[in-house]
Amino acid sequence: MVGTKEREVIMGAREEILERLRQVKQPLLPPRPVLPPLREFSFSKEELLERLIDELTKQEAIVQRVESAKEVKAKLRSVLEEEGITKVIVSTDEVVKPFDFPGAGREWGISIRPHTDFTDRDQFKKVVFEEVQAGLTGVNFAVAESGTLGIIHDEQEPRLISLAPIAHIALVPTDRVVPTYEVATDEVFKNGQRIPSQFTFITGPSMTADIKATPFKGMHGPRRLIVIIFDSPEEAKG
Repeated sequence: MVGTKEREVIMGAREEILERLRQVKQPLLPPRPVLPPLREFSFSKEELLERLIDELTKQEAIVQRVESAKEVKAKLRSVLEEEGITKVIVSTDEVVKPFDFPGAGREWGISIRPHTDFTDRDQFKKVVFEEVQAGLTGVNFAVAESGTLGIIHDEQEPRLISLAPIAHIALVPTDRVVPTYEVATDEVFKNGQRIPSQFTFITGPSMTADIKATPFKGMHGPRRLIVIIFDSPEEAKG
């Protein structure tokens, strides 16, 4: 055991070291340089769209651009036929709901069912994992600088619709394209807004290289990402 005298010696040495440290003058760090504003903030609408399309393409997404919401149904039909997709599950979020895709699917001979058709959770999981070939959703935003889609999940936008099927088809209104991540996250977490319980960033098809460093698509999500970008969302009901 350490005696009183030895303890006093130890404590004295400790205080001496601490006092020396207190007396050392800390070097003044130079001020951090002011970062220049990101180029994306000065982009026009068309420049943002060009950047978004370019980044999506780099991430191996399939990108389709139409001029108005009136053309979205026709474009979706051609995409489904070209991809050989006959079974789709669709969200009921505010981007896709006005189009009445289930009704359009009946005209086309393609099964497009809203997630609300499945009230049993186990049945819903079986459908998205085993039966449908694609999930169809809107997005809350699309980030031009990285080609990233952002989806806030709630009762109209179940998470598995964009993650479980082999293909994910995303509808992107041009007014939801933002320059950077910061703009998107500021919108999500802005003052007074309820923070979502689930939030997904999607940058290209699902891919992993965990197994023998070999890139493989579809290990943890869709193998195909198809993006339809359109103008004039207010014309969706036309």
